[in-house]
Amino acid sequence: MSVRDWLDERTGYRAVVKHALEEPVLGGASLAYVFGSVLLFVLILQMTTGILLAFYYAPSATDAWASVANIEDRVTMGWLVRGLHHHGASAMVIVAGLHLVQTAVWGAYKRPREMNWIIGVLLLGLIMAFALTGYLLPWDQTGYWATKVATGIAGSSPMIGDQLKAAVQGGNEYGNLTLTRFFALHVFVLPALTLGLVAIHLALFRKHGVTPHWWKSEDALARDVQPFWPDQLFRDFVAMAVAFGGILAWTVHEHGARLDAPADPSSGFDARPEWYFRPLFQALKYFGGSMERIVALGAPVVVGGFLLALPFADKSRERAPQRRPIVMSLLAVGGLCVAALTFLSYREDAGDASLAERQVAAETRAQKARVLAELYGVPAAGGTSVFETATFYRARVIWAKSCAKCHEGDKREGPAIGAGYNTRAWIRGFLTGPSSELYFGRSKLADKEGAMKPVDYTGADLDALVEMVYAETGAPDIDAKKVARGHEIFEDDCSNCHEREVGKESVSAPNLYGRGSRWWLAQFIATPGGATFFGDRNAMPKIGADLSPADRDELARYITWLRVATPANVHALGDP
Repeated sequence: MSVRDWLDERTGYRAVVKHALEEPVLGGASLAYVFGSVLLFVLILQMTTGILLAFYYAPSATDAWASVANIEDRVTMGWLVRGLHHHGASAMVIVAGLHLVQTAVWGAYKRPREMNWIIGVLLLGLIMAFALTGYLLPWDQTGYWATKVATGIAGSSPMIGDQLKAAVQGGNEYGNLTLTRFFALHVFVLPALTLGLVAIHLALFRKHGVTPHWWKSEDALARDVQPFWPDQLFRDFVAMAVAFGGILAWTVHEHGARLDAPADPSSGFDARPEWYFRPLFQALKYFGGSMERIVALGAPVVVGGFLLALPFADKSRERAPQRRPIVMSLLAVGGLCVAALTFLSYREDAGDASLAERQVAAETRAQKARVLAELYGVPAAGGTSVFETATFYRARVIWAKSCAKCHEGDKREGPAIGAGYNTRAWIRGFLTGPSSELYFGRSKLADKEGAMKPVDYTGADLDALVEMVYAETGAPDIDAKKVARGHEIFEDDCSNCHEREVGKESVSAPNLYGRGSRWWLAQFIATPGGATFFGDRNAMPKIGADLSPADRDELARYITWLRVATPANVHALGDP
């Protein structure tokens, strides 16, 4: 006895397969019947890719974004699997919509197929629930803020709103329990419900068969019968291949799926839903106050209620679309409204210049987060802590808060400090024009009696003096002969105001020993009005008092680095 015979004797699988493949298709095979099979195929694709993603996904607020970034950027073909899953969700909505239209036009909601229609509508609702719950799982800015809007709408439901919102959020706050509950819904609850309804849907479909062409007579339907295999199944396979090819091509084109910066509850964000929620998103713009909540809650109820009630409202035996003008008109108007609202939503966004600017900034931040995660990993704190791994992150936070106002931009009140600070060129410019716009020209020092005057040296002597000051920064690429000559010039003409011995108080200007080096800058930040710096002539705010020694040293390290940096290097660091 062969293995197949042994298996058939115990399971009877041959009879099941024969029954499935030889099912008669009244009126003959048709491409109009492929949508159900394609939808089942995409559902299987979603389940398969979802299981693969679950091997790497971590459903916690600290690890979710990092795990998705890891899938996209480090796991072999991870971007492809996630892209297929993400874009497959859109494909499910599209195919489900086409399937609903086809069955509605064919009158497949009529007796004796009412229950199958109702289950199909419920499955459509579950598909949208999958999309909503899956949107949050990356725990990025888009998913976080868009889902927060959705839960806020749910929370405005009459009588049970607060309880419903608390149940979905896992408490009063939107955080880790929210994510784990959405994950449980997406991975356990919704799949169980979906598989159960799909099984019933297929069983009822097998019981009643395909809804035949309305334009054929009973005799023509009986005459044109074809078996499910190979006539209809071949068309189904072709349609599945086309659907998969489309999803795959779009995934490759997008190189996976979008992942925004980690969710940041403290920031603002222009939340935009996926395209299939855009009609409702746009419709809500035309209402305000309580009407907005009524529309947000009522629109899905009205649409779902209409579809569920359709078999009972249209009880006639007539299936020809032209003889069901009210139903067809309502479906057509509904479809046009959905298309128009979607178009208006995207058109308005495309015409909003300020939104486009904010979206570019958000995309830049998202790319920076991905690069940092790939280079340095994500700290245990997760989420936005990935930005803290950036070079000079802490220093740039301090700089942006305490230094940028006076040392960057057109409204600054002190010397310009940026890429190239303390280079030979910067020092030369300072020595020859200390009160110019780039240096003390905007500060109070330029107005005080005894302010520094431009040096009188030119040529080789100026080069030597520049080299001497440059050497104090600790730069390794110095010319010793020029430095020696610079010391001679210093003793002759500069030592009346400046000292060069460590720790010695100057007469009227900073001690130049180690000037511009990391340790010198750290001390200067701590006490710019100290005796070895500007003393009572100091005009710099005392920011150092609010900084720890480690923070002062980090800021000094950053300013020291600016000597070898270029504007492109500084720009690449981005905003802290």
